[in-house]
Amino acid sequence: MYNSDYIVIKALEDGVNVIGLTRGADTRFHHSEKLDRGEVLIAQFTEHTSAIKVRGKALIQTHHGEIHSEGKK
Repeated sequence: MYNSDYIVIKALEDGVNVIGLTRGADTRFHHSEKLDRGEVLIAQFTEHTSAIKVRGKALIQTHHGEIHSEGKK
């Protein structure tokens, strides 16, 4: 069974990209969202989603803790 944990992503700037990547032999993009400052996305790892990429300044919360991604410099 796949890990079905949820993660919370809160955009700390406009234009944060959240990209879901597929599971399997070939990793591919299968979904993307663009968040503006203050918007929140709740995402889940599923049988189709093995990784989630966050591009931009955001707060990411999981049951393991919190991490801040950095924006462009």
